[in-house]
Amino acid sequence: MKPFVAYYRVSTERQGRSGLGIEAQRAAVARFAENEELERIAEFTEVETGKGSDALDRRPQLAAALAKARTLRCPVVVAKLDRLSRDVAFIANLMAQRVPFIVAELGVDADPFMLHLYAALAEKERRLISQRTTAALAAKKAQGVALGNRSNIDVAGAIGRQSAKDRAEAFASNVMPIVESVQASGATTLAAIAGALNGRGVRTARGGRWHVSTVMNLLRRSAEVC
Repeated sequence: MKPFVAYYRVSTERQGRSGLGIEAQRAAVARFAENEELERIAEFTEVETGKGSDALDRRPQLAAALAKARTLRCPVVVAKLDRLSRDVAFIANLMAQRVPFIVAELGVDADPFMLHLYAALAEKERRLISQRTTAALAAKKAQGVALGNRSNIDVAGAIGRQSAKDRAEAFASNVMPIVESVQASGATTLAAIAGALNGRGVRTARGGRWHVSTVMNLLRRSAEVC
């Protein structure tokens, strides 16, 4: 069986919606590996946004996956292309690393040219959606429709608090599989879990490092969701 390195990423912005949670990605890669008779040698998990020109610098687990695959002379496998990025320039930069990538959703025959093409289409689609949204808001404003919620600050505040709570709960559900993994490896205290998360390059919901207090809050949030 040919070896491969698996890479999973859940965005802190999307919070695992649309079936892109870490466990869903792991299951998709596992099915693909079984069908193609591939052997997973290592896996790397990241909780980070995919946007920005410095996205690769902010994704240490992707860098680690690249280094591991380069050492083993094997490909990196991801469930979907957007788990790498939707940005064409970012995809091109990854291709320059001279480590082959396989997108399970696209199959083993998707070469670098096809990956660039799919990324370009995704980028174009995102731009069109943004343009349509801007145009629709401008049309509403021209019709005299009041945008925003200036008339009821209390309602707007309640919606904002609920949205923040939903994001926090989604973040907790996405990170807990990683916490459970480090707990299974022997890191059982809050300090040990924080150290393991920092060591894996996983960031908090606000993009910072983990401490005893943030791990405690995460576990409490997860218990409340359950």
